[in-house]
This record gives sequence, C-alpha cells and structure tokens, in this order.
Amino acid sequence: MSDMTATNPAVTPPHRRPLLNRRLAEFGTTIFAEMSALAVRTGAINLGQGFPDTDGPEEVREAAVRALRDGRGNQYPPGPGVPELRTAIADHQLKRYGLTYDPDTEVLVTAGATEAIAASLLALVEPGDEVIALEPYYDSYAASIALAGGTRVPVTLRPRDGAYHLDLDELRDAVTPRTRLILLNTPHNPTGTVLTRDELATVAALAVERNLLVVTDEVYEHLVFDGEHLPLASFPGMRERTVTISSSGKTFSFTGWKVGWVTATPELVTTVRAAKQFLTYVSAGPFQYAVAEALRLPDSYFADLRDDLRTKRDVLSAGLAAAGFEVYRPAGTYFVTTDIRPLGESDGFAFCRSLPERCGVVAVPNAVFYDHRDQGAPFVRFAFCKRTEVLTDAANRLKTLASGAA
Repeated sequence: MSDMTATNPAVTPPHRRPLLNRRLAEFGTTIFAEMSALAVRTGAINLGQGFPDTDGPEEVREAAVRALRDGRGNQYPPGPGVPELRTAIADHQLKRYGLTYDPDTEVLVTAGATEAIAASLLALVEPGDEVIALEPYYDSYAASIALAGGTRVPVTLRPRDGAYHLDLDELRDAVTPRTRLILLNTPHNPTGTVLTRDELATVAALAVERNLLVVTDEVYEHLVFDGEHLPLASFPGMRERTVTISSSGKTFSFTGWKVGWVTATPELVTTVRAAKQFLTYVSAGPFQYAVAEALRLPDSYFADLRDDLRTKRDVLSAGLAAAGFEVYRPAGTYFVTTDIRPLGESDGFAFCRSLPERCGVVAVPNAVFYDHRDQGAPFVRFAFCKRTEVLTDAANRLKTLASGAA
C-alpha cells in the first residue's frame, strides 16, 4: 500500500472486485474451526471435530521417531510417495479386498485424503462438468468441485427407520449428459451409512452404463460396525474407472500426520498426480515410513479398534437418546447424527452455538453439509472418537436437556 493510499482513504485501492476467487465465495471459515474455537473459549467437551483425544499405537509413533532419527524422509521424499509405503498400501488392498495394484504405477501418496480429493477433482473435472455427490457431504467436496469449475449435483441421503438411506432411483435420475463423475463416500460422513453390496452394484452398473468416472472416499474403511466395507473398485467394470482414496488418520489415530493415498489405474494415477504435484508436491516424509509399518499391524489391531469404537458408539448413542434426541445409530465412521426436534428445537446452527453454554458440549450442525440447508436444519452430528470417560461425562451433561434444566 502506498503512503498516499494509507493516509487518504478516498484513493481507490488497486483492485475492482472482491479479493476472494468467486468460486470460493460461498465458503467461509469451516464449521469445524468455528466450533472447535467455541469449545476452547467455553471449556466445553468437543464432540464436534472428528479427531481422537488419544494417540494411536505406540509402535507406530516410535516408527516415526526412528525414521526422523535415521534421516529417512527429512528431505523431499519421492513424488509418488516412499516405496515402502506404496508397497504397504498395495499389499493392504490385496490382503483386505483382493485388489491388485502396482505400487510403482498405481499408488500415489497424498497429504491426507483431503488433498487426494482435491487433486482428483482438479485433475478430472473441467468447467461445466457435473459431479454427483451424496448429500450431506464432507465440506471439502463442495469446495474442491467449485475450484475445479464443476457443478455439484447433490443426491440426498434421507433418514428412515433409524438410519440414512440412498434412493437409487434418485441417483440414476441425477445423471445427465454433462455428468463427469460420481463422488462416493462409504462409510459415509456424517450419517454413518455403509452402502450395501446391492447398492454398490447398482452404482457400479450405472457408472459402466453411462461411462462415468467414480471417486470414492473410503477413509473409514476399517470403522464398520454393522455390515462390511466393499471397495467399489472390486465390482465388475469399476477398477478402470475408479479412483479409490483412503488415509491413515482415522485408522491409526494420528490425524495430524496427514498421510493419505490414491489407488487407481496408471492412467488415472498419472492424471491425479499432475494436479497433486502443484498442491503440496510431497509431504510427511518420516510419517510415511511409520504408516507403512502401521498398515502391516496384525489383524487383531483392526478388530480391537472397531470393537472399541463400537462400544463408544453405543455409550454416546444411549446418552443422546436419554437426553431426548432422536438418534440415527451409525453403521460406520465415528460420528452419530441426531434429530433435535424432539427437544423442541429445529435450527441446528442456533442449537450448536448455544449448546456449549447450556451443557458444556460442542457438536456440529449437519446443515453445513447440505446444498439443501432446510433438509439438514434439524440434524446435529456428534463425534465419539474420544475416551469413554469423556463420552460418559458428555452424556451426563446432555441429560439436562431432557429435564429442561439447560
């Protein structure tokens, strides 16, 4: 700023339009930042943002320390990711799902799943392309589609009989000649829905029939309590058209490390990498070696993680029901969605902003995950990836809602 501009407010600054790219104009500070700041300010229990309150396995953390001390990853790692991690990812896909990927050409390591989603959409979507996404959706989906110049087309999951369901006819009707890809998330955040084999088979058949690409966000693949996780890439005709995304944060409780990955055909990986290289280029060097070791943990680790979170789901769900919420018990993820209307409330934003003062608990309004804000208005999400004593404390605090004491 020149001295003249600084002293004379009448001088027009050297820009004529809003500073923020218009593609991002609808996106402000994320709700997670707002609600976490509210938790800090009020001292409330933060069940809004989805991060554990304990670290993951000690042996995995020590693997990162060892990599740091040994000088592995302290400088730029290879662009696609360190070979040890890419091999571990390929081995994981083969062992868990029978999917064969070449670690040299069909695996790409990213700065968490968020970068993988952004890079995939930036690489595959052009202005005018339509992207179908299940609504409610993780907030970075909308921003990434917007940055790519695409048009998002929401297909809404709706609550019924204690769970959320996908209307397959609505999904089919959403496809137009402008549809480029389907952005699929299962296990689904925030609803906890795990798509069934029949539902995924229908999605796969639709993608093949209409020659669509599919980007699948499968970061909660190991957090399934009811049913099973089935990668869409394992269905007929889907391996060559599916970009599969996962990450280490949710599975190993080291969300701050931001180590994610893409598995796909060489052509798709090359395409995604073309965008990814201009985002972070590389990241998390020493942590990549640690995650390679984490992926080789025994099956008992994954079973214990699932069983522990299933118990925590049930603790929080019971507490929320006792407080007067209608609870949609999730089949997967570590989030539970509730309806606040039985409490005489209907505005999730107002409810969540007042809840810390009323009860000392922070949650997130689901409306932020909707294009159709009215459809998400009465729903609120709580995270249960916390210590059991914290969840019990939160449940006791929330019970004051039922008595009207709050």
